[in-house]
Amino acid sequence: MGTVVDAANKEANGSSHINKKVKVVFVLGGPGSGKGTQCANIVKHFGYSHLSAGDLLRAERDSGSENGTMIKNMIKKGEIVPSEVTIKLLQRAMEEDGNDKFLIDGFPRNEENRAAFESVTGIEPEFVLFFDCPEEEMEKRVLNRNQNRDDDNIETIRKRFEVYMGSTLPIIEYYNSKGKVHKIDASKTIDQVFEAVKEVFSSYEDKVNRHHNASKKRTKPLQYRWKRKSGLSALKCCWMRRILP
Repeated sequence: MGTVVDAANKEANGSSHINKKVKVVFVLGGPGSGKGTQCANIVKHFGYSHLSAGDLLRAERDSGSENGTMIKNMIKKGEIVPSEVTIKLLQRAMEEDGNDKFLIDGFPRNEENRAAFESVTGIEPEFVLFFDCPEEEMEKRVLNRNQNRDDDNIETIRKRFEVYMGSTLPIIEYYNSKGKVHKIDASKTIDQVFEAVKEVFSSYEDKVNRHHNASKKRTKPLQYRWKRKSGLSALKCCWMRRILP
């Protein structure tokens, strides 16, 4: 039997890699950790596009599509929707967006999600932003927020915590082993949390700019030497033509 990665690749017929070069940041944390609020701040200050896996799935659920009923039932149970379904929705959103840098919020949620996303899209995240928050605080926030969501009842919330602890934390550990995780204390106020987030993104952008400038400096002398060598070769050829019969 094939894996979800195999199924996703088969469905895409090998042509599912995003055509444009994009940068992706995974935004992870438990339900109620404040991911959505902070993503809105990042979009405003750093120009990323925000893709919420949960929002995309809920929109698909309400669209009356073939996958809608299946998604509805799985969300109600607090279960993880099959990787290929979520990846397809994310790919479509990325391809329709004109931006080249994305926050992917709430995905991957397990190891299978991670492997499938990287295999199907050909994209590895620049880094992972992990909002770390005590479970009691997250539960209180989810119960207090007024979004009229049918997946915010206490039983579903606790099931989501259970799935998160069992499936998502290993993803954090995987990326942490690669030095890609930035952990944020999400128990603080919104403004305090965003100050920590800004430090992460500012540091990342500085690093990218330094790398870009260093690459330009390395390239210019090579171009100069190549042109100089080409010019000398041309002179040599001209001289040889003059002395040879």
